[in-house]
Amino acid sequence: MSKHIKFINRKLTFAGMVSERDWVKKYLPESISEIQGQDSAINSAKREIENFKKKRKAILLHGPSGTGKSAFVYAYAKSKNLEVIELNASDFRNKKALDEILSQALSQGSLFHRGKIILLDEIDGISGRYDRGAISYVSKIIPKSNYPIVITGNDIFSSKFAPLRKKSVLIQFHSLNYRSIKIILEKICSKEDLDYEESAISSVARMAGGDARAAINDLQILAASNKKITSELVKELSPRDTTEKIFDALIRVLKTTSLENSLGAFDNVNEKYDMVLLWLDKNIPYEYKNPEDVLKAYEALANADVFSSRIIRRQYWRLLVYVYFEMSVGVSLAKKDKYKGFVKYQSPDRILKMWIYKQKLNKINDISKQIAEHYFISSSEAKHA
Repeated sequence: MSKHIKFINRKLTFAGMVSERDWVKKYLPESISEIQGQDSAINSAKREIENFKKKRKAILLHGPSGTGKSAFVYAYAKSKNLEVIELNASDFRNKKALDEILSQALSQGSLFHRGKIILLDEIDGISGRYDRGAISYVSKIIPKSNYPIVITGNDIFSSKFAPLRKKSVLIQFHSLNYRSIKIILEKICSKEDLDYEESAISSVARMAGGDARAAINDLQILAASNKKITSELVKELSPRDTTEKIFDALIRVLKTTSLENSLGAFDNVNEKYDMVLLWLDKNIPYEYKNPEDVLKAYEALANADVFSSRIIRRQYWRLLVYVYFEMSVGVSLAKKDKYKGFVKYQSPDRILKMWIYKQKLNKINDISKQIAEHYFISSSEAKHA
């Protein structure tokens, strides 16, 4: 077996990206009975949706990523022939933008369905800089809506979500145990005609840390290289022990179109993954000459940055494997052909200085906040004390 997983589908992409064969979307539960390990939460959610007009309260489904919150909404809507109007964090930039979307959704009937469910997905993805009254607006329209409003989030106990919590019925989705995730993976293996070692599937399920979505992504990665999922193959998802220099890694990615050579190029570089992003951002234009290649390479970096932000927001570090995949294979396969000639790769000095300053500033702000809470003063006073 090759030292690295040999990906054979260069168009393979993962959560948060568009793909012709995105297994997370492909194997969304068709019915509520297919959702694993959330019987109590699902029964409560069904009851609250059906009683929405009586209580005029939103249903706030909260819990870790990949536990079936959004999947439940779509499965329930399908069972009742309801249309789902979905909004996510990107739609919550401000009250005006949100009003334009929701007012139309709430005022118009559904042409081909018996009714609607308004789904506000990943509400905790809203940035304090951008929400600009969106939270208060949503909390005000909840009692006026004729359609059930379902809100999902991983961590909804921040103070900024207090208005929503007051207008909502909170229902918790718990992390899935590995047995529930294993059942999901085994069903997918059966539908994809994949052979597997039971121990290998168990390992993938355990590595996911209760996140079925992450486990499905991992399975798709493994299946792209082999029609049999083995324990040895699963080990390829674990980091190696050697350390490589950043310049050697850049050569592996920017000078090759080989999946095997580029895969894992940055896994053990002695640089943090966000610093690797800066190195690539600096050097891609020097190496890639075709504008289309440059565009695709930066799209891969953008995807890596999306996963990076999800890691920070959710503190789910298993997603790091996708950050490294996009930075290595994604950038490498962005070009159609290898570029000849020597290119002297440059350090992202200016961006690096900005990044270091930002890290120091964040540290100062964190310390100031702790001092302020301890001595009952403002963060500003603590910072300048």
